Amino acid sequence: MSERRFEPLGAELVYHGRLFQVRVERFRYPDGEEVTRDVVRHGGAVAVVAHDDSHLWLVRQPRESVGDPDLLELPAGRLDVPGEEPLHTAQRELSEEIGKAAGSWEPLVAYYSSVGFTDELVHLFLATQLSDDTSAESEENERIEVVRWPLAELDGALEATRDAKTLIGLLMLARRRAAR
Repeated sequence: MSERRFEPLGAELVYHGRLFQVRVERFRYPDGEEVTRDVVRHGGAVAVVAHDDSHLWLVRQPRESVGDPDLLELPAGRLDVPGEEPLHTAQRELSEEIGKAAGSWEPLVAYYSSVGFTDELVHLFLATQLSDDTSAESEENERIEVVRWPLAELDGALEATRDAKTLIGLLMLARRRAAR
């Protein structure tokens, strides 16, 4: 078995944008082999599986990067406020995107979205005991449609999306429901 530990040698910043950085990074393995990787550095994100015992609360929004004007997703957002804990970001996003607050929050999992090229860590939460959030403020430039999906038709929601965070969140919810 070959040694898998590696040592970072350096990095060159290729692009610094509003959402992420792209860097060319070099690494060395104990056997002397050096490798170069293109890496997207991302501050992380949150996603929320929100339900009220009878319905899931999802959103449809345009995603220009994949050419889809109507992608079905979990409420989600970037960790873009310095020092803000993922739970607080999730609470804020739930309020902003669907106008709801939750009486119960549970972390489900934190996972890397695509380890082959990015360090983006997505924190996935379960939000239940939902109520209307009258203080909710939507971000002006988000074209979001709130979708109330029957929880009994969870399989249909899984079939209706191609978004990874949504698939992961809904599959985790389905697993929990099957274990009851």
